[in-house]
Amino acid sequence: MSTFTSSDIEIAARAADQFTRLYYTTYDSATRVDDLPNFYRATSTLTWNGNPFQGSEGVKSLMERMPSTKHEVQSYDCHPIPGNQPPSLLISVSGTVTHGKGPAGNPASTPRGSIEGQPRVFSQTFMLVPDPTAPPAKPGEVAKYYVGADAMRFVG
Repeated sequence: MSTFTSSDIEIAARAADQFTRLYYTTYDSATRVDDLPNFYRATSTLTWNGNPFQGSEGVKSLMERMPSTKHEVQSYDCHPIPGNQPPSLLISVSGTVTHGKGPAGNPASTPRGSIEGQPRVFSQTFMLVPDPTAPPAKPGEVAKYYVGADAMRFVG
């Protein structure tokens, strides 16, 4: 059984911080239909509120159908998974997401209490897998990862 040093944990935490910032910035960008699928591979799986999507093409098809978003990450946690070096990373994220233009962007005819445009609490879990095509990371450097599995669910 492999053990992790405090340096391994620190590198994993840095990787999670970098990934989380970059992922949600990309998700909320005007170019997300083309850019977000780059986080995934053909073998990646995404489950979005119970709906399965396969690979980067599945992610692209989901993004094409989704209104614009604004995510606010409130917390995340990262756990290195023993077995590989660098280890796979399990990242849990929670926060709020607003779809569309937000409450102020809704037409006056929008029913009061409509969830369209309202911030919604979400929970998202990623399994990041080391990218075998990337050059090896130097000591102290964050490895290159891709999303092997992703599960997103609205809470409440």
